Parts: sequence; structure tokens; C-alpha cells
Amino acid sequence: MSQTDLTCLFLSERDLEKVGGLDMPACVKVMEDAFKLVGKGDYLMGGPSQNEHGQKLFFPLETNFPNMPIAGPDRRFMSLIAYLGGDFNVTGMKWYGSNIENAKRGLPRSILMTVLNDPDTGKPLAIMAANTISAMRTGAVPGLASKYLAKQGSKVIGLIGAGIISKTSLMGLAAANKQIKEVKVYDIIQDKAEAFAKEMSEKLGITVRAVDRFESAIIDADIVNVASSGANKPFIKAEWLKKGVMLSLPGAVHLEDGIMQNAKLVVDEWKMHVAYYEQNQSVPKDDPRRFSTSFLFDLIEEGILKESEIESLGTIVSGISGGRQNEEENIIFLTGGMPIQDVAWSHYLYEKAKQASVGQTLDFWDHSPVLS
Repeated sequence: MSQTDLTCLFLSERDLEKVGGLDMPACVKVMEDAFKLVGKGDYLMGGPSQNEHGQKLFFPLETNFPNMPIAGPDRRFMSLIAYLGGDFNVTGMKWYGSNIENAKRGLPRSILMTVLNDPDTGKPLAIMAANTISAMRTGAVPGLASKYLAKQGSKVIGLIGAGIISKTSLMGLAAANKQIKEVKVYDIIQDKAEAFAKEMSEKLGITVRAVDRFESAIIDADIVNVASSGANKPFIKAEWLKKGVMLSLPGAVHLEDGIMQNAKLVVDEWKMHVAYYEQNQSVPKDDPRRFSTSFLFDLIEEGILKESEIESLGTIVSGISGGRQNEEENIIFLTGGMPIQDVAWSHYLYEKAKQASVGQTLDFWDHSPVLS
């Protein structure tokens, strides 16, 4: 083997399951370690700001080319790149392809993969299927946030949406809140909510029940998590929210006027949302291809929010700033998703796979005519 020999590890979804890809308590812990590094600044993401969520293909609204896709609901190709320091010390990328029409073809809406590289040499370490990785890290972050932002002794969770991200969000919330006694779930498709309740009751050993009214999932809940999708965003009224609630928003919503002003607002990383805003400057406000968190800056421009009052989860987790101040405080947690999350959970599973000799070794080359 010469110095130019290159191999990397390929890990399938089945391989990841073997090494703990569905271990939510471990995923929450990995996210906590990752956000501590983010809070201290030991990370990089894309672009000159070092904080871009990712680079996205902007499909045209119309085209004269027969094979070129046009913009559609959740049609995306994105490259999400990051470096994470500390004990991770790894670079990586999530490559993201998505089309809401995939369900008609028997495919998942999003088809994902991650790649890990040595941050010094650029050597590829792993190529990994990433649908499970992405779903798990997405659900782990509301769980992590609830550890710092939910009321002590929270017992009731309300869920809007009965899809994959609601499942993993509930797994994350249950992992971080052992005292949870009841979960209420609402979905516009009642049968889906009923199936969700049965599955998650059995999986988590707690009472999960479907409700037939949207507000019923929210009223009296200590933690509310919204992970619905679709063109019509759910509308939440202030009167439905229990005093001291943590409202977790991995999905988009419309909030009644006054809810934002009367709550502490925490985001995953404010610098990333600033980068979103800067990227949006070249996209018209009514363009469906805009990045989704632009509404925060609209509220700042209108004087409804103050940028100085918005906190980042990393600074809270790392102890630089405080989380919940009292039991009466309403807290809204808004997460846009960070590539450091994918890199962190991928790296953890990669190390587990190496230890267990799981996966397939891929030979990039043992001879390169260019390097010979």
C-alpha cells in the first residue's frame, strides 16, 4: 500500500441500525456535545460568513428546456457542509435531494447521504446513507432544547403532525424528559394520528393518544412541537398556550399576534439565520424559493422583535447565556437545522461502525495515473 492508497467506509441504512442509528438518548447527548462547540465557536459552516445552512439549487419557475426541473413544493438539491471541532475534529457534508412528488413513486420525499472527510488531508472517511441520520438529529434537537428550556417536571406533550419528524421529535423529548405522562397528537389525517399514537405508545411505554381537534393537542401541554408540512401552515392562538409552555418549531407555523412579543425566542444558531437573511436579499419576498426563516427579520424590521433579545441554543448549552429563567416564562424554540448536526451524528456512528467492523470498505484507488 502506497501513501496514495485511499479507502473509505460505506455505511447503509441497515449498517447504521446495527451500530445504534436509532439510539435517541445517545443522539441527544451527541447533539449536546456538538452545540457546546457551536456555543464556543469551534465550528465552521459554508460561505464567507462561515454560517450558511447550505448551498441550494434555485430551480426556475418556468423553463424552455424539456428536462430541466421547475420549482415545486419542497423540490430541493442542497449541499450542507460543516467542520466540527473538539473531539469530533471532522469535516462533512449532507447532500440533500427532495421532491414532494416522490411519494407517488414509492420513494421517500427526501433522499439523503453524508460524506465525512479528514479536515487536514481531505481524505474521505465515510460515505453514509443519511435519511435516518437526518431524521434522528432533527428530533434530538427539540429534546436537547427541552432539557434547557422546558419547565421542570413537564408532563404533557402536544404534537402537531404525525410524520417521521414528529416521531423522532417525540423520541428526543421523551429521552430528555423522563417524567412525561401523556402525549397528544393531531394530524389532518385522523387515521395517521391514530396509527402514530399506537406505534409510539408501544415504542416509548407512555400514553400517546390521537385528538381530533388541532387546538386539543396544544391546550394544557407543557411542551408543544410542530412538525407538520404542506402549503397551509397551522395557526396557533395565544389562548391555547399554557403559561410556561415551550413551543418547539422544527416546522413552520403562523402565530397569533402577541405570542412572539410575550415569549423568549431561542434559535439553534442566530448567525445561521443572519446568513439566511443575507442570502434572501436577492430573492423577492413573495418568491416561494426564499429561505424559510426570513419572517424573523420581517418582525425585527416591524419592531415586533429585537435582535438583541434572540438567544442561540449553543450559548445556552455551553453556559455562556441562561436558558429558562422561571416557570411562568413562555419560550419559543425555532430550529432551521444545521449541518454540524449531521456531521456530529454521522461521525459518532462512523466511529461505532469502525469499532464493530460494520460496513463495506470502498477502494478509491491503490494506483493513480495522475499521481504516479
